[in-house]
Amino acid sequence: MDTAPRDRDDEGRARNARPRDGLGRPLPYGAPGVERQPEGVVRTPAQTLKEAQRLLDAGQPFHAHEVFEDAWKSGPEPERELWRGLAQLAVGLTHAARGNTTGGARLLLRGAERIEGFGDPHGIDVSGLAAWARDLASRLRGPVDARAEAPRLTLGL
Repeated sequence: MDTAPRDRDDEGRARNARPRDGLGRPLPYGAPGVERQPEGVVRTPAQTLKEAQRLLDAGQPFHAHEVFEDAWKSGPEPERELWRGLAQLAVGLTHAARGNTTGGARLLLRGAERIEGFGDPHGIDVSGLAAWARDLASRLRGPVDARAEAPRLTLGL
């Protein structure tokens, strides 16, 4: 039985302090990992999109998902499903890059379905992202390169 103390944050909530790679996989304690996204950050939609795009372009969709999750949890009620769907797209790409083609496709399709009908709020290319997600889901046969498959989040970039 493992008797090691659990990692906890300042409020006593369980938090895994192990370093993670760019796809969010835990690494051994002491191993170099990528910087984790702080949780609970309230950003403007433009800041959210900029940070998430930076992470996607760097091949770190798991970390982009955490940025979207903050927006989903802190954003205005009418937009929460949009941000939740974007988080699902990012985690779908994460699973696809890890080689979990079934889970990746499922999340990509679920995210595409969730964001449709939002128009293009904040310049988000909703129809383009839904098409990207469906295309990637249909092509999954093995691990993909997260950086090469990273979508463009906004129109005109």
